[in-house]
Amino acid sequence: MKRRAAGSKASSTTPRTRCAVYTRKSSEEGLQQDFNSLDAQREAAEAYIASQKAEGWICLAERYDDGGFTGGNMERPALQRLLADIESGQIDCVVVYKVDRLSRSLLDFARIMENFECQQVSFVSVTQHFNTTHSMGRLTLNILLSFAQFEREIIGERIRDKIAASRQRGKWTGGRPILGYDVDRSSGGPRLVINPNEASQVCQIFELYLERGSLLKVVTELEHRDWRTKVWTTRAKGERGGLPYDKCRLHSLLTNVLYVGKVRYKNETYAGEHQAIVADDLFARVQRQLQRNGRNGTVGHRNRHGALLRGLLRCRACNRVMSHTFTTRGGRRYRYYRCTNATKRGRQSCPSGSLPAIEMENAVVEQIHGIARDPGLLRETLEAARRQTDQSIGRRTAERRAVQRGLARLQADIRRVVADDAAEAAARLPDLHDQVAAAQRRLTKIETQLLELRAERVSDDDVAGAFADFDNLWSTLSPREQARVVRLLVRAVEFDADQCTIEISFHAAGIRTLADGESNDAEEAA
Repeated sequence: MKRRAAGSKASSTTPRTRCAVYTRKSSEEGLQQDFNSLDAQREAAEAYIASQKAEGWICLAERYDDGGFTGGNMERPALQRLLADIESGQIDCVVVYKVDRLSRSLLDFARIMENFECQQVSFVSVTQHFNTTHSMGRLTLNILLSFAQFEREIIGERIRDKIAASRQRGKWTGGRPILGYDVDRSSGGPRLVINPNEASQVCQIFELYLERGSLLKVVTELEHRDWRTKVWTTRAKGERGGLPYDKCRLHSLLTNVLYVGKVRYKNETYAGEHQAIVADDLFARVQRQLQRNGRNGTVGHRNRHGALLRGLLRCRACNRVMSHTFTTRGGRRYRYYRCTNATKRGRQSCPSGSLPAIEMENAVVEQIHGIARDPGLLRETLEAARRQTDQSIGRRTAERRAVQRGLARLQADIRRVVADDAAEAAARLPDLHDQVAAAQRRLTKIETQLLELRAERVSDDDVAGAFADFDNLWSTLSPREQARVVRLLVRAVEFDADQCTIEISFHAAGIRTLADGESNDAEEAA
């Protein structure tokens, strides 16, 4: 009697674990037999559950057998019943003969494991000693993930080494096809073969540059001839290329060593397997001309004169930034703002033309001055600043929701991705970890931006205080300091060539900074 009472007491204190056995067989062959594969799997699982009886494990009578169903998807009736019973709280542990009986798909396995984790259901593989109820099972999962990361890095190193060795032997290792060559894959690896019609264009482009001496002049001529970049077809049968030339695309063509029969790897060049299109002498002359133009051009001297609207002025017609430049005539320097679209593709491509810098800057400053003197403009500026802040908050909030949803999916995928094939795991899991880290960094940045935006909301007093003292502040500043204050205060300036109008949008944070009298600190930080 005493022994029974003790046993009864022990039994009542041991937590009960309700175990469901899931079995699967891909084909229907042999299922008609009295003792088939499903029965063998269940018998092994029941024996394992019986061995854990002291831990309170009991085997549920309900059978979850999928005979004749592939493990490549989740469209299986017994599996769906199993998941439904788990969700209703009827199961504490799922036992299978092997991991691949539950699923052969990494993503599906990940989804199932996420479901198990959410419902606090354990998973046991009988023959593989994979049991997530114990720390050893979770350790096994972590080891699998570590080896997956290691294998991914090893594969990356091998690929980089292979590319380096191929380039050193003069092989073209892939990438976007370039004008003058076609890609021949008939011999296995990709090889560059000359396209005669395109090769003639390439030679003429090199000669045109020597003749005209300017990238922009050549771009204009190529536009007149309607010559475009290389047109090519992707493996998905999509067409790419065929773009009009601008200065960047032309410069890339003129400096490509593939045209002289060489390949480049990092900072070294090697003799290539493909035939050259451009003679070495012609290529060398073009490079010297490019270097001369680079040294004598105005790029290195631009934006050194405290231009008030540098980085702020945009061309509405082209939706491009207008860069600051100048010309010198008769010993006198004239400053301009020019649309980058016109800089790259010629004046004819932009209706704005070159805008005199002094007149544009004075017009913007005069508008800022006018705000302080006009109550209506003050109210409009306040409403515009608030609207811009609210729109920014709305965009950041929507982006935060999207990032959170994506992060939840990624985290779910990582929890679910446990595969019996290490090679497949190496191809999937490390990328998921990288994406999660990037999403978390982005989420942190968005949260910080939202806090800043909410703190930037301006009041009537902020706007009145900032612009009321603007006249006195402006007269005490040097040209460079004036440029810093404008960048602090103004978010963007849009020039509409059709209407010949200027539209200014303000930084809410800048308005508050000026209103609080912190402009000097802001100038130094700028």
